[in-house]
Formats: sequence, C-alpha cells, structure tokens
Amino acid sequence: MTRWVRTTRALLLAGALALPSCAMLQRSRGPEPNGAAIGPEIRPDAPAEYDVLVAQQHASEGRIPEALAAYQRAVAKDDDSAYLHRILADALARSNRLDEALQHARRAHDLDPSDASTRDLLAQLYRILGNLDAAEGVLRDASGSPIDFESAFLLYQICLEAERPAAALELAEWMVAQDPEDLRAHVALANAYQKLGRPDDAERALREALEADPDNLRLYTALARARRERGDPAGEAEIYREILARQPDNHGALLALAEAQLAENDLDGAIATYEELDRRFPEDLRATVRLAFLLYEAGRFEMATARFAQVLAEDPSEYEIAFFLGIAERRLGREERAAAAFAAIPPSHKYYAEARTQLAVIHERRGEYALALEELDRALVVEPSRELDLYRATLRSKAGDFEGAVAHLEALLEEEPDNDELLYNLGVVYGEADQHERALTYMRRALELNPDNASALNYIAYSWADQGLNLDEAERMILRAIELRPDDGYIVDSLGWVYYMRARPLMAQGNEKDARALLDRALSELERAVELTGGDPVISEHMGDAYLLLDDRRRALDKFEEALNLGPREDEQPNLHEKLEILRRELE
Repeated sequence: MTRWVRTTRALLLAGALALPSCAMLQRSRGPEPNGAAIGPEIRPDAPAEYDVLVAQQHASEGRIPEALAAYQRAVAKDDDSAYLHRILADALARSNRLDEALQHARRAHDLDPSDASTRDLLAQLYRILGNLDAAEGVLRDASGSPIDFESAFLLYQICLEAERPAAALELAEWMVAQDPEDLRAHVALANAYQKLGRPDDAERALREALEADPDNLRLYTALARARRERGDPAGEAEIYREILARQPDNHGALLALAEAQLAENDLDGAIATYEELDRRFPEDLRATVRLAFLLYEAGRFEMATARFAQVLAEDPSEYEIAFFLGIAERRLGREERAAAAFAAIPPSHKYYAEARTQLAVIHERRGEYALALEELDRALVVEPSRELDLYRATLRSKAGDFEGAVAHLEALLEEEPDNDELLYNLGVVYGEADQHERALTYMRRALELNPDNASALNYIAYSWADQGLNLDEAERMILRAIELRPDDGYIVDSLGWVYYMRARPLMAQGNEKDARALLDRALSELERAVELTGGDPVISEHMGDAYLLLDDRRRALDKFEEALNLGPREDEQPNLHEKLEILRRELE
C-alpha cells in the first residue's frame, strides 16, 4: 500500500509518464493480438501505476468503461496487489457489476486480510448480494467478536436489516464500550432499544450521550425521531423546544416544531411557530407561504391575505398564491381585490378554470350575467365539465335566456333520464324564473331517483321554511342533508332559518320562553354557517332577523349592515334596505 502511494505521488510530481490528451485517447492505432483496440494510453511496458492514472482520468471525465478497462490492465500487470484488486472491485461495484466486484474484493482480502477498507467493501458486497453469513464472517475475528468499531457498526446494520434487534443491541453495547465518544454508538443503541419496544431505554441512552455533548443536534434529532415513531407528536415537539431553548435561531428546529404541532392538531401553535420563523427568517419565502395557508385554513383571512400579498410582491408568478388570495379576499367581502387576483392567473395554470369560475360568481352576484357567462365560457374552454355546464344553464336563465337554459338541460336529460343532478338543476332554473311549483316538482323527481340528494332536500326544505310551511318535515329534511354534507354552510343556514321560522308564531302567541330557546338554536346554527361559508349576506340578514325577533335591535342593525357590506343579492334580499332604514331611524 505504501509503495503504491509513494510511486503514484512520484509519477504525478515528476511527470515521468505524461498522460495523453483526450483527443489522443480516442484515436486507435489498430487491434491488439487479443482483439482489443490499441490506443495511445495502452502501454504494455509501462508499470501498473500508469494504468491506474489513466483509469482515474477516464473516471473523472465520466468515461466509465474506459476506466474499468484501464484498472483491469493494471491488475493484469500486478495480480498480487491487494490495492489494485480493491480499487477495481470498488469501480465494478459502482457500475453495478457486483459479481465481478465480489471476485476482486475476495482476492484483495485474501492478499491483505488486515486492510479495513477491503474488509468493509467485501462485507458490503456480501450484504448487497444477500449473503449475510459471509458478510458476518468477514467482519468477526476468530472469537466471534467484531474486528473493530467500523466492523461492529456494519454488523449492527446487517442485524437490523435481518430483523435481529437483540443481536443489534449487543453490538451497539459493544460499540459504546469500545468508544463512548462516538455518537454513532449511542444512536445505534437507542435505535436497537426502539426496535425492541423499549422506548424509555432508548431515550435514556440518548440522554446519557447528551450529558456529554449537550449541544449535539444529531442526538436531539434522534430523540425527536424516536418519539415520532411511537406516535407522540407532543413529545416530539418538546424535543424541538429543548433545541430552541439552547439555539433560538435554529431554522430546522422551528420548522420541525411547527410540523409536529400540526401532527397533534395544534393549528394555533403551528401558526405561532411559523410567525416566529417569518420574523427570524424573512427571506424564507416557503415558510411565509406555509404560514399564509395555515392562516387561511384557520379562517384568519385578513392575516392570510397580507401574507399572500407579501409572497406575490416577491414573486408575481406564484399563481397558486394569487388564486388563494382571491378566495380569501372573497371571504372578506372584498370582491374587487378578489377579482384582480383571479384575473392575474394565466390560461396555462391549473387554477385558471377555477379562477374564471370565481370571476363568474362575482359577476353573477352583481347581476352582471353576460360578463359571468363570458368568464364561464373561458373556464369551459380550458376545463370542460358537467358541473360548469350546469352552472352555465343557470346563468343563461338569469341573463334572460330562460327557454335556452331549459332546452339545454332537457336535452341533457333526454340522454340521461335518471340523472338526479340534471333534475335538480332544472328545478333551480324554474325557481330562478319564479315558477316555484314547477321547481319543486323537479326537486321531488330528483329525490325519487336519489333520496340522498342533499341539494334537493335543502331546496325543498328551505322553500317550505321561507313560507312557514311544513316546518317539521323541513327540519327533518335539512337534518338529513346535513348528515350528508355536514360542512355545507348553506344547508346549516337553512336549519337556522327553520328554527327562526318556528320561533316567530311562538313569540306572536306570547310563548317567549320556547321562542327564545328556538332563537338561541337558530343563532347557533347561523353562526356556524358563517364560519363554514366565510360570510354571506343572506346568512347575515338571517342573523339580523333573529336578533330583531329577540328585540336586540342594535345587534340586528349590525347584522343588517354586515349583509349590506357583503353585497346583498337583490332577488333573495328584497327587504334588506327597508329593514335597515327603519332600524336606523329607530336607533337614532
């Protein structure tokens, strides 16, 4: 080995055997007697060291076949060199020629059994090829003990792979005894305990190592991983807090803490941690994005929009961010800002169709049906769907083309006569045209085909409730619809409206106690509807009506004004302005 290092150094320093250029290496001077091409780099009379240097140059240039050929020529010149067999075995292994690599590694080991690099290579090849007994035989001495620390560590890995955690534990204990300062030994010991289902012993092993090296992040990471693997996100979070107590600016620990908090459903805690990340590392745009989405998920739309806008200021091409900025702005009732965000999304982006659909909804709310249809047509070009097609029919009806909308839906119904969604949408179109009995007829037909059509259940029940009719049956239908779609805020609003309508006659009869109980239930459901929808003018007006029936005029006025700020739908809220004016005069 020493001879090889000394000779190679001499070659490099003295330039005794100058290597040919790449161009020269590529020129062939004809075949050798054995059929191999003879090029300038092939020098049968040169020592093996020369071929090693040629191989290294080829390898550095990514010419692996040529490098292997050069190594093989070197071995052919000095077949008794353990070093040459080892480097050839290593090169063959890297080329995935494992059987050939094993032959040369065995030869190298036979020539020099004491060489640790050769021993480890041979054991790794046996391990990869699945001959674990042979690998162990290479790594243990005559007494069966590991030859050295590195052999023990490789044996430990083999035992874990073979599902022999007890044997892995013995090896880890041996490593700790041999070198208490090597952190790998302590981590190995903890992992073995963990595999054996002894988490307390695993943590004890890591804590003992931390006593000697209290700032070692690898040990803390192993502690956190152990707690995560046993399904203890709260415990995992505690470890990251320990790290942060010592290193408050540890970026990785802050990120890991936030994700552990999310794993234990601590959304508020994760938001606080990401806010700390944003404060300490304002250049970390990915953390800012994550924070923005968490704020959005938590319904903190004002804060979310600020973060989304911050990201877009840095990179306007973050169109996914622009989309969710638009959604959050809509939740806040800021439709002009929402429209600007949606309009920025290009046709090539995956959210383009949904953004244009959102723009259609905004135009629809304003009564701008022609513009809404234009936006929806843009969405349909990019992403055709039955859902958008049905929405388009509703918009056509609102835009004045009632007959065209009905004809389109009926044509679809001829193709699919048992499609309850088509029947539901026909009912909606007739309802929009104030043909309420015809609308209810289609809704009933939809329910005949599918008793679990939540939208049809809600439509019929809300229609009855709005007229104060069939309130018991309306409540039953809405409760069933909520079972089917528990997070649909508009169905929850219908339930609140049923309770309000049931309270009205009781209040008129002087049964204030029962009426108030129903109004409390109504307000509870309406508040949940607001949370689920993010705010809606009709729901706000419903809450105002409930407060008015409770004679809480100030709150009623607040809710009516809230409905006005959210942009009321004139067809659904014809009396909102009148109620507002009356209350304002009374409270002056």
